[in-house]
Amino acid sequence: MKEDLEKIKKEIEELREKIRYHNYRYYVLDSPEISDEEYDALFRRLLELEEKYPELKSPDSPTQRIGAPPRKEFGEVRHELPMYSLQDARNEDELREFDRRVKRLLGLSPFDKIEYLTEPKFDGLSCEITYINGVLTTASTRGDGYVGEDVTENVKTIRSVPLRLLTDNPPAKFQVRGEVLMRKKDFEELNRMLEEKGEKTFANPRNAAAGSLRQLDPKITAQRKLDFVAWGIGVVEGITFKKQSEILDTIERFGFKTSRPRKIARGIDEVIEYYKEMEEKRDSIEYELDGIVVKVNDLSLWPKLGETSRAPRYMIAGKFSPRKAETVLKDVIFSVGRTGIVTPVAILEPVYVGGVIVQRATLHNFDEVRRLGIKIGDRVIVQRAGDVIPEIVGSVVEKRTGSEREIVPPERCPVCGSKLVKENVYLRCVNMSCPAKLKGALRHFAQRKAMDIEGLGEKLAEMLVDRGLVKDLADIYYLKKEDLLKLPGFAEKSATNLINAIEKSKKRPLARFLYAIGIPNIGEFTAQVLAKRFKTLENIKKASFDDLLKIEGFGPEIARSIYEFFRDENNIRVLDKMFKRGVSPIEEKESEQKESPIKDKVFVFTGALSSMSREEAKRLVEERGGVVKNSVSKKVDFVVVGENPGSKYERARALGIKMLSEREFLELLGVNK
Repeated sequence: MKEDLEKIKKEIEELREKIRYHNYRYYVLDSPEISDEEYDALFRRLLELEEKYPELKSPDSPTQRIGAPPRKEFGEVRHELPMYSLQDARNEDELREFDRRVKRLLGLSPFDKIEYLTEPKFDGLSCEITYINGVLTTASTRGDGYVGEDVTENVKTIRSVPLRLLTDNPPAKFQVRGEVLMRKKDFEELNRMLEEKGEKTFANPRNAAAGSLRQLDPKITAQRKLDFVAWGIGVVEGITFKKQSEILDTIERFGFKTSRPRKIARGIDEVIEYYKEMEEKRDSIEYELDGIVVKVNDLSLWPKLGETSRAPRYMIAGKFSPRKAETVLKDVIFSVGRTGIVTPVAILEPVYVGGVIVQRATLHNFDEVRRLGIKIGDRVIVQRAGDVIPEIVGSVVEKRTGSEREIVPPERCPVCGSKLVKENVYLRCVNMSCPAKLKGALRHFAQRKAMDIEGLGEKLAEMLVDRGLVKDLADIYYLKKEDLLKLPGFAEKSATNLINAIEKSKKRPLARFLYAIGIPNIGEFTAQVLAKRFKTLENIKKASFDDLLKIEGFGPEIARSIYEFFRDENNIRVLDKMFKRGVSPIEEKESEQKESPIKDKVFVFTGALSSMSREEAKRLVEERGGVVKNSVSKKVDFVVVGENPGSKYERARALGIKMLSEREFLELLGVNK
């Protein structure tokens, strides 16, 4: 019996080796040696044996690509070496400046030539795959560069990723880095299938690849035609390299696709030649490209050049110019945003621009329309700014037929019919109860850093306005449980929870109330300054234009927005209506801030806090006179470090900024949690 088992074990190993080889030929080299039927027979035989002898299964078997059970959520993986983002060069001049900077840092003359490795910059999702003794053990996304998401089971479904390195003598540890991609043709096929099923399609191949890789059910990922192209390494044990080109050659020998076509360029002139060549070829490449990557090839120079807090100095991304296409401007519609600004939106004859079907583009404002000189019916040039946002850059005047029409700015709001007001380059609807404004205003009012009404999200906001239950912001406080029970998705408990959340929101700090009610040009920070200066809402309402203009940082536009808001009869009516239902903003107290040990101290948070949300922690700091910033600099006094801190932690350490644990932070603030 033991002899039979050894025989089966040997057959299984031989089948795995054959299938790995033929996978490599098919998915990496695109040069199969056997027919699909022969391959299927090998695979079925292996599957049959592994099912019959489950004790002989192994995690690196080709059969393990079919997908593990669905996961509730992704775990986190901390990168042993940071996965930096790249600095961008937008044209030839900026690439040449990069070359000059490298030479300066290395103490070389302007006439010396650096050897660079140049390769395509694929537009995908960066990923790191770790092999221990040659076997795939972990795969993670780039994340913030320090911590990524664990996508191991999903990456195992990608056929061009070897589950075991193709070498008889693998390193003890080998971390390969690259892009998870989707071919243009596979992207189009996926969207066609999704459209047939009535499901949401993807905007471009990168989004399709990212969305497919981040499926909680690996079986769905297995159905998507994802690919992996390697461009570098992380931690490697047991093997050393002298050049980046050697790294890519070794990665190829281990069974991976690598970034091609690539070239070793001797000097910046050859880099520029490659840059121009790849920009011309970009449409013929099977994957989306958004530029090239230029790396100093000699690895011994990398430590001398070093890194900034965000990007290495020994490599750069040379970005291609935005993609452009010609189409017809069929119409212009007018969109009303949360603050009442009316934005002209171009409706276009659908056109393919940089991997995306573009059917509309913002025209920003009517001054921009005049600047462009475009008319309805024009043939226009559309580009994707940064290969992302569609915009019109001009019209093809010589193709006009005489049937084109001028774009006439509306005099009244296209939604509520109120007369529009001109503010600088914008037209604005000042009716606080305009339905188009109201939906956005309601979402803004209820968000966590405003009135924090849990459960009042985008869908519910639209439903409340569409059904006439909310005709102005104050109507939130007049909702009854029986109103909510008539809405789809509401039961006794959910209706009660929302009514309780609305009731709880009646007592919020003045600064948050000022931010919530949507005064034009007043953001979160400006609202805090306003509250601290005047202490009560009554004082703000009474303030003159000159009083407001005296506040440091307040220009005429901000002062006028506040002054006019509190002199608008409709706005005052809505506020009074709120106050009648018990809304009472908490006034600022001068004494608390004077006695606070953190007054004027600057805080930055990194990582997850266990006892509270980031918004709550920020509020605690600001209530005590402190300031919260998003980025680390020498002006920061404290960095509060939670679980799984990101790049801010490393930056703060480098600058010698005082670190606080969550417990130390709470003790400093005098908070018991």
